[in-house]
Amino acid sequence: MAASQLVKLFLTIVLALYFNHASATLDFIKSSQLPNLDTEPLTRIAFGSCINQTIQQPIWNAINAYHPQLWIWLGDNIYADTKRNMVLLGPKRNVGPWRPSPRFVPVSNEVMAKQYALQNAQPGYVQLKQRTHVVGTWDDHDYGLNDAGKEFEGKADSMRLMLDFIGEPKDSPRRKQDGVYAAYTYGPPGRRVKVFLLDTRYNRDAKWSDGDVLGEAQWQWLEHELETSDAQIHIIGSSVQVVTHLSELVQPFFHTEAWGHYPTARKRLYDTINRSQKGGVILLSGDVHFGEISREDCAIGYRLHDLTSSGLTQGVQKSVKAPTRWLMKLAAVFVPRIRRIVGPYSNRNFATISIDWEADPVEIELQIRDEDGDRVHKPVRLRLSSLQPGANGLPLGEVRTGCLTEENLVWHAKYRLAIVFIGVPVLVLSYIGWYLFRRSRRPWELSIKKVD
Repeated sequence: MAASQLVKLFLTIVLALYFNHASATLDFIKSSQLPNLDTEPLTRIAFGSCINQTIQQPIWNAINAYHPQLWIWLGDNIYADTKRNMVLLGPKRNVGPWRPSPRFVPVSNEVMAKQYALQNAQPGYVQLKQRTHVVGTWDDHDYGLNDAGKEFEGKADSMRLMLDFIGEPKDSPRRKQDGVYAAYTYGPPGRRVKVFLLDTRYNRDAKWSDGDVLGEAQWQWLEHELETSDAQIHIIGSSVQVVTHLSELVQPFFHTEAWGHYPTARKRLYDTINRSQKGGVILLSGDVHFGEISREDCAIGYRLHDLTSSGLTQGVQKSVKAPTRWLMKLAAVFVPRIRRIVGPYSNRNFATISIDWEADPVEIELQIRDEDGDRVHKPVRLRLSSLQPGANGLPLGEVRTGCLTEENLVWHAKYRLAIVFIGVPVLVLSYIGWYLFRRSRRPWELSIKKVD
């Protein structure tokens, strides 16, 4: 072998060793910046959903300023499907009931991978990953198709790409199951938080079927993880709302996905939590493009809160055109407040959970924050001692209010949104018709009078 070739080989080996060492050093530096959540208590959690990877994301500045120890993706972590332009009439109509053509279509795996890479390269998110543990689940748009469930054919490939995005190890058991559900335990004994991330897509039955949401394997996993938990606080993340009153009350105007469309599955979820006899259960959700806090008083023996944050870039106030924003606000007036205790906040937002382990009793604070990190409502403070089985010592009237469901509302409360937004146009059109009819009769009436 020539001397020059030996030199090249030597230099190649040296450079390879150097870059391998440098990469390992960078990984060590990054890991050393992350909080050790095995030994130190988890006190600051932030989460969000619904982020468009192709636009500016200034909200990361506020999230990083909060200094969360844990960040939770709650779905629509990218928008991977393609939304077609609206077609109102003809064989290509893609809006309204019984539409012959879909409004959303999936993209290729190559395109989805590029979209994840684009999100991963967002400067604010890069900064977050250096100092914060990141976990997550998905919703429909990062699953691959709007409103899709178990029927979506591309779900296995989408799952692989999603797990790559959040840094799931290649040998993780999570990659071998049907769905991206997972559980994580943080903190030392006596100050532990367990986070459950549900998959509401991979095994979900068709809309309007009152079928299943999780699939039997995920149900058994959830039951086992709850029953064997030694945590004091249990956070269950669902990409769509569990405690909600909106999904039924906005019909027939548009479809809002929620567990409310699957009452049998929702009851099973409540029963699973109830049987476990675990305290400190709090629900997280996303999807709806606004933030709110809802509460169910009668499901599990103590108040069950659902903290909703959506979206990081997709706030409904920004997505609705200015002339129709007043109509959206007016519609909110006619939706009964069955379970909502905070909100809605319809601009860009994220949510935080802070835990004061030093307080006696331990205190948990739920908060929705705007794009600048400012609070948008008075904080909801919960005592951990009140989030225990049998602690539902509420006044009778308040319990009754909290126990109402969409199904047992009196008809004029349930349908007043429809009455107003259908009845008013009908009345206006009827008046216009009557007025035009009267105008058309007047010349004929005048001619009769002249003959007389």
